[in-house]
Amino acid sequence: MNLGALIDLGVDPDHLKSELRKLNLEGFKLEWVTDSRKGISGTRAIVKISEGPGKTEKSGKHGQSGPHHGSENHDHSDHRNLDDIRRIIENSRLNEFIKKKSLEIFQKVAEAEAKVHGKSVDDIHFHEVGAIDSIVDIVGAAICIDYLKPDRIISSSVELGGGFVKCAHGILPVPAPATVEILKDIPVKYGAVQSETTTPTGAAILAVFTDQFSDKPHFRIQKTGYGIGERDHDIPNVLRVHLGMLESHSGSGIEMHTASLIECNIDDMNPEIFGFIMDQLFEKGADDVFITPIIMKKARPASKLSVLCSETIENDLTELLLTHTTSLGVRKYTVEKTLLKREYQKLQTKYGPVTLKTAIYKGKKLKSKPEYEDCVRLAKEHNIPVNVIYQEINRLIANLYPDGD
Repeated sequence: MNLGALIDLGVDPDHLKSELRKLNLEGFKLEWVTDSRKGISGTRAIVKISEGPGKTEKSGKHGQSGPHHGSENHDHSDHRNLDDIRRIIENSRLNEFIKKKSLEIFQKVAEAEAKVHGKSVDDIHFHEVGAIDSIVDIVGAAICIDYLKPDRIISSSVELGGGFVKCAHGILPVPAPATVEILKDIPVKYGAVQSETTTPTGAAILAVFTDQFSDKPHFRIQKTGYGIGERDHDIPNVLRVHLGMLESHSGSGIEMHTASLIECNIDDMNPEIFGFIMDQLFEKGADDVFITPIIMKKARPASKLSVLCSETIENDLTELLLTHTTSLGVRKYTVEKTLLKREYQKLQTKYGPVTLKTAIYKGKKLKSKPEYEDCVRLAKEHNIPVNVIYQEINRLIANLYPDGD
């Protein structure tokens, strides 16, 4: 469905075929047809596998021919493990971006399967059909992304489906355990249909390529592609992909993002502990942490601890607040962030180099400031006040941008 959606979006199918031939992998044929589900028309990609002495063709199906964990008595003559697949990709004539991303995706799938089944990554094998099918899907995804070269990839929360799925290990609940493992810390949804809607392969493609998961993205749609699924459900079995323009790319220099704001009120904790808590929150990836003096009930003075972070680490930071502070609960909000585009450059001063952060608005350099840690480092190295470092940097900035541009 991913390949179908990206071809429907505008990837040249001949380019995809040409790049896949660089794998020197035989035994498959990639085809696509126009199809529809519930009145929505799009592209359905079909991977046909040739098996056996007579080279009988069959369509690859992840649910029945994906990764299998190894056993001493099992014949692996028709299986490939991660090292086999790694050699195929590394020895190909594909560019480094495609190789790197493809291997990252396969690594995620193998690590998830290994953890679920209590095996090592080396013991995870892909049946011949599943291996070829997965290679085409995964390497094909990397080829398509390399062709489109998007600046940013945003995904909605991932729909997992429901019910049960039949695979090599028997009947498993949906989502499959490996899918759950791969999508850890990624927003998900359940129950749109009683069927598997995200496979481990699809989950790994999303996990590797997606820069942000949000159900409220801000962009201008330029084109839409639909990848058509093989099954027919009560709702359209399609994967929809948009090609769009973020606000920052429309000339304003402004980016719109969603984030989580976590807050708690604290009136009974030693204030010295706040410093430790803030350090822990930043180490775990918080974008910002700040404290606001407030008055609580019965006129008690207190502090409101606020944490701004991405939605993917919201649960981790909530756990940290509940376990490391005296608060008995937290509040969570989804907020919108409006950001100026930023550029980073090294500025050489007479005391040493510092990193300069410059904000861009409507194509012009609006304001610049040095990284605080660099200024402190230089002040310590030269045993001078940090303010002297700032004065020297501000003088250089004024010479760089005499007209504020």
